[in-house]
Amino acid sequence: MAHGFAGGDESCLSEAYRRWGALVFTVAARKLGDPEEAKDVAQQVFVGAWRGRENYDVQRGSLKTWLMGITNKKVADQLARRARHMRDIETAVAAAGPDLPQRDGAADSVLDFVLLADELEKLPDQQQTVLKTAFYEDLSQAQIARRTGLPLGTVKSHTRRGLIRMRNRLEVDGGAHG
Repeated sequence: MAHGFAGGDESCLSEAYRRWGALVFTVAARKLGDPEEAKDVAQQVFVGAWRGRENYDVQRGSLKTWLMGITNKKVADQLARRARHMRDIETAVAAAGPDLPQRDGAADSVLDFVLLADELEKLPDQQQTVLKTAFYEDLSQAQIARRTGLPLGTVKSHTRRGLIRMRNRLEVDGGAHG
């Protein structure tokens, strides 16, 4: 089967998925802790393996081992995206009030919340929906995609663009108050 896969035999792709799809999903789900993200990663693994099959060398190792190597890379990529997403959120929150006068912690929290809520309302509808769902309901991007019916990639794009837009506005507003 490995030679057929490397040679572009689609039935070998189907057989590889049948044999190792559950393993790829399980490994991704354990490492990511989110079954929806794991489904996306599993799909990425097999699509990536098929598109990059010319890089698979039957002499160097089994197809299963090669697929698991791709799985580990895709999981690492997903974890890195998550970390970037969290940094974007932290940046937007931090930009909300660095030049504002110091107040007690409760007042700071209320003001930050009001500033962020105000900026959130200025975003385009879909970016607003995605970010409100993420912030207020603490849903993952995969969960937001399911709820809204938007493709996961679109949800990720709306999240990123919305956070960047909010950060840029908050930086401009923060500079105007200083």
